[in-house]
Amino acid sequence: MNTSIDLAEMRVFAAVVTDGSFTTAADRLGTDKARVSRVVSRMEEKLGAQLLTRSTRRLSVTEVGRDYFERAMCILTAAEAAEAAVAQQSREPKGLLKITAGSEFGTMVVSDWIATFLRLAPKVTVEVEYTNRLVDIIHEGFDVAVRVGTLEDSGLSARRLGEVTYGLYGAPGYLMRGPVIAEVSDLKHHELIMKTTRGRSNWSLVNGAHKEKITVSPRCAVNSTIAARDLALAGLGITQLPRFMAAPHVADGTLSCVLAGWAEVPAPVHAVFASSRYMDPKVRSFVDLSVGAFRDSDSSSRLTAKGRTDGGRTLTRSQRRHAVTATHN
Repeated sequence: MNTSIDLAEMRVFAAVVTDGSFTTAADRLGTDKARVSRVVSRMEEKLGAQLLTRSTRRLSVTEVGRDYFERAMCILTAAEAAEAAVAQQSREPKGLLKITAGSEFGTMVVSDWIATFLRLAPKVTVEVEYTNRLVDIIHEGFDVAVRVGTLEDSGLSARRLGEVTYGLYGAPGYLMRGPVIAEVSDLKHHELIMKTTRGRSNWSLVNGAHKEKITVSPRCAVNSTIAARDLALAGLGITQLPRFMAAPHVADGTLSCVLAGWAEVPAPVHAVFASSRYMDPKVRSFVDLSVGAFRDSDSSSRLTAKGRTDGGRTLTRSQRRHAVTATHN
């Protein structure tokens, strides 16, 4: 009989006994029923004893299994206490921190957070992967992922950092040439630059309780928000951008917000990591910094964007011409 202790197997067995079901335990552990069943069978073979009695209707714990469960819980509790004690003694962030984030949000926002973090945590080194694929942070060895959008129920821990808000923007020169935009329906008379989502090009805009869907064919459809921004800056039409991306251009007068208040629903931003109970100090420090940095940058972009829309009023053609002239003087 091999009596070596495997804490991971113990945790699986303890979850099955506690939940009374392979399926429920698998859901809580973020895995599948078949794997949980294999782990318990392997334990029984290794221990040379039957721990559970299985039938089509119910699952019960044998006497030996009950005794093993109670001792296993003592071991798991002691292991968690030991990990907590080590964490308490190692509060200073240090070591390698592996981060992943989406390509555009990562390069334009998360990179600034990382730069600040590296200055504040001299004993930490950082490895970053910016990608638009959904990274399995556990199996690929990442400490934290910054994700924009609704999270899938993955069993991982997450902390909400904030949200990305959006607006509609065009270059002042383009807006001066085109028809006045007083309401959403006026967009059909304009050149639109849309980011494609799975091959579809449309906007679902909201303004409080009001909703409008824009389904006209765009002048240009792209799969990159950065490309959409650059085309709008070139005076080729109106596009929808995250406010953090548009804010610097609104501030310097190269983009103007149109139809203030109308945009797609804000997208939540989360930091995702393995566990919130015993977070490594470097992970906790980076997440805490991200919360503060996101809040500060979001407030700045909101103020900047709002400050360039003339209080939310839609400008007439002559007012827009005056605004453009003033901007370039």
